[in-house]
Amino acid sequence: MLRGRLTLLYSTLMGGVILLFGMAVYALVNVTLVNQIDDLLNNTAEDILEIARVDAVGELTILRLPPLDISTNVYVQVWDRHGRLISTSLESAQFPEALDNQGLVSLEANFRSIDYHGVHMRVLSLPLSVGGRDAGTMQVASSLAVVDSVREDLLYILIMAAIFAVIIAGIGSWLTIERSLAPLDTILATTEQINRADDLSRRIPYKHLPNDEVGQLVLAFNQTLERLETIFTSQQRFLADVSHELRTPLTVIKGNVGLMRRMNTVDEETLVSIDQEANRLTRLVGDLLLLAQAETGKIPLQKDALELDSLLFEVIQEMHILAGDKLMLKLSEIDQIQIQGDRDRLKQVLLNLVSNAIQYTPEGGEIFLSLSKVGKEARLIIRDTGPGIPAEDLPHIFDRFYRTEKSRTRSKASGFGLGLSIAYWIIANHDGKIDVESIEGEGSTFTISLPLFDSRKSKHLSVED
Repeated sequence: MLRGRLTLLYSTLMGGVILLFGMAVYALVNVTLVNQIDDLLNNTAEDILEIARVDAVGELTILRLPPLDISTNVYVQVWDRHGRLISTSLESAQFPEALDNQGLVSLEANFRSIDYHGVHMRVLSLPLSVGGRDAGTMQVASSLAVVDSVREDLLYILIMAAIFAVIIAGIGSWLTIERSLAPLDTILATTEQINRADDLSRRIPYKHLPNDEVGQLVLAFNQTLERLETIFTSQQRFLADVSHELRTPLTVIKGNVGLMRRMNTVDEETLVSIDQEANRLTRLVGDLLLLAQAETGKIPLQKDALELDSLLFEVIQEMHILAGDKLMLKLSEIDQIQIQGDRDRLKQVLLNLVSNAIQYTPEGGEIFLSLSKVGKEARLIIRDTGPGIPAEDLPHIFDRFYRTEKSRTRSKASGFGLGLSIAYWIIANHDGKIDVESIEGEGSTFTISLPLFDSRKSKHLSVED
């Protein structure tokens, strides 16, 4: 479980930090106490050397030992160079041996910790000399019982403090992690509810959550659910529309075929109806295939140097036939512009936009087209005087599967909600952009911006996006 692993990790880290801190404190206290004992022994030795004397034959003598403070618990022995005990603060009958035998043969002053008759002691062995000759050794010692007691108590305190701190850290970590990860339980529960009920409208409660990683995760998850719900709803609507579009022409074709069989004759009007419905099915399947290829990045764009003004003239000539006497196509401005692009795909975009304008512009209306240079871009504008696009539909006009016509009874000339999505994809993959502005009752304006041809780049470029 994640909470258990994180709690164990935090507790282990806390224990490690406390262990290192305790070792440092223990070592510091131990060194400080031992240094204090060493200073005491060294000061005592200096006091004794001040009253040391030499006899007539050059032998070292100690007139008397200075009065030692009982609380210091200091013991002194003075040995001559022949290994005889000259003076001692201990009972010589009970403690005739040296405090530290190794210290008697040492040539330099040294401190050692020893066990003397079961007592842990710190001993300073100080070689003595008279006239440059070895005169003996003085040993000053003090019991380490207090130091040992302090070290044992300190070690016990540190161990208990460490155990207590780890327990507190574990409890605190568990509670903190429990609270921090509580939204994850909500995410899991919401996900399970969505899986059971197939309800993408559910959201994770976001109020009162901290603005941390978990809060950002919840926000991102809700945004993902919202996007999935939008896509799922659009696809459901699209499937319903496609089912209707497929069912209608198939029903017409099947009915006409049945009629011809019953009448045992071929009627030209019936054949024309079948042909129209078959063409409608062909367009629908073609758009679906093109959109599927665009989504998977399998549409190759053969980009060559292209005279955009010539392409626009070609589109206007073809659309004049479609417009007929119903409305006027006007070219308000045109400039000689060369771009790099796929001629067939860009023509498909222009045909789609102009045919939409012709379809939705009422009789007697006008459609204005213009082509100009704006900075380093080619600007192509298609404006109609139709009914315009509702404000609530405008943000979704380029969405896949989206149609402003909500009715199931559309004309045969109606599209499938794929043309503008395909146009958007083609323009975007030419490094351009397509925008729309519309006012209900006044008309719509589509603006296409494409980068001008750069002769420094390759003239022939095939891309797969």
